[in-house]
Amino acid sequence: MQDTVKPSNNTFLTDDFLLKNDFSKRLYHDYAKKMPIIDYHCHLSPKDIALDRQFNNMSTIWLEGDHYKWRAMRTLGVDEKYITGDSSDQEKFENWAKIVPQTMRNPLYHWTHLELKGYFGVEKLLNESSASEIYNTTTDLLQQKEFSTRGLLSKMKVEVVCTTDDPIDSLEYHQMAKAENISIKLLPTFRPDKAYAVENPSAYIAYLEKLANASSLTIETYEDLLAALENRVAYFHENGGRLSDHGLEQLYFFDNEKYSIDTLFATIKKGENLQPDEIRYFKFKTLTALSKMYHAKSWTQQYHLGALRNTNERMLRILGPDTGFDSIGDFSQSVALAKFLNNLDSTDQLSKTILYNLNPADNEVMATMVGNFNDGSIKGKVQFGSGWWYLDQKDGMEKQINTLSNMGILSCFVGMLTDSRSFLSFPRHEYFRRILCNLIGQDVSNGELPADEEWLGKMVEDICYRNARNYFGFY
Repeated sequence: MQDTVKPSNNTFLTDDFLLKNDFSKRLYHDYAKKMPIIDYHCHLSPKDIALDRQFNNMSTIWLEGDHYKWRAMRTLGVDEKYITGDSSDQEKFENWAKIVPQTMRNPLYHWTHLELKGYFGVEKLLNESSASEIYNTTTDLLQQKEFSTRGLLSKMKVEVVCTTDDPIDSLEYHQMAKAENISIKLLPTFRPDKAYAVENPSAYIAYLEKLANASSLTIETYEDLLAALENRVAYFHENGGRLSDHGLEQLYFFDNEKYSIDTLFATIKKGENLQPDEIRYFKFKTLTALSKMYHAKSWTQQYHLGALRNTNERMLRILGPDTGFDSIGDFSQSVALAKFLNNLDSTDQLSKTILYNLNPADNEVMATMVGNFNDGSIKGKVQFGSGWWYLDQKDGMEKQINTLSNMGILSCFVGMLTDSRSFLSFPRHEYFRRILCNLIGQDVSNGELPADEEWLGKMVEDICYRNARNYFGFY
């Protein structure tokens, strides 16, 4: 096992990490680095923020819920008891530390050391021999007030956190944070995936009961369902919500009233299964109705497209969803996506929209699609979102930035988000900013862009912060 060393003794993780020339360095250090963070999509716990949770140790804040790390540990032969099982927190941390050197060239290696350095000032490389020292050092720091959840967010200059919330959520912790007037703006995001997840009728019927209770409405018909959802959209809006989000394999579109939506809903309510095409039709109709609700509220809708979820049925039964058994899917995207957006645009009810693509083969599809529906009414009304999940690494972000630059307008891009469940994930914004500055700096070095530092510096600041601030309407 390698010895513990400081990055300052070599070329790894210096202040100029990922920055390959002087212009890139100036763009990052003088412009990007100072900008606050608007994290407009994440999976952080609003309860932890409202109650200003103090984590017990480094394992609970770093390893709980992080399926990126879990996948790596399983790949390297770590027993599940040290991942999601009943071993002690320190044992879990030590097993993670042991495999970190073997993650080199995976973004986990970069993220791990950016997080240790950025939050805790730890510059030693994490490995088996340094594990105990780093665990004790970071765990001790986590007991201090400035390392509470809010303290960690403030340390990263986070202004806005948009959590991901089901329509049935009470939003009590968002309300608590607002009443306390905390420095960080904590806002909900409407994530109604379960409202059209009709593949399992019994689970769907149970969800409808919860939605009925949350909206104080009876849900017997499809019209009742839409009324309940509109009730919850209004409730989220009253509580500061200005965003929706949807996790989908792909969007669907039907040119005509192929089925009776009322009949389909009645079939589901009886506990009977729909056929695959009927399920797609139900999703299409419900998403279309929701999209019109968002437009009426001037919200931004987000579509995360292309994930193939829950591929390992045995592990799904044991551990449940979102535990590291999803992958990139190769679904057909362009035709139905174009028709879905066009259908809304045809009645001028297309809200601000961000499309996130998980399959890199579809980058050009997404980058050209957004331009079809930018109508001059809003700067960057329809956006090609940042690389997400398997693509929020160096190569994935470079490809997304380059594709957007080549086929769209990079200068109006709303930038990076964490999409994370971890309070230690905010150096991903730093990672993105360094990559962005390096790409632009390399263009200047190559003579492909003018060395106009004032203009390019402003463009970088806009992408890192101001575009999102102006786009979402949080302020």
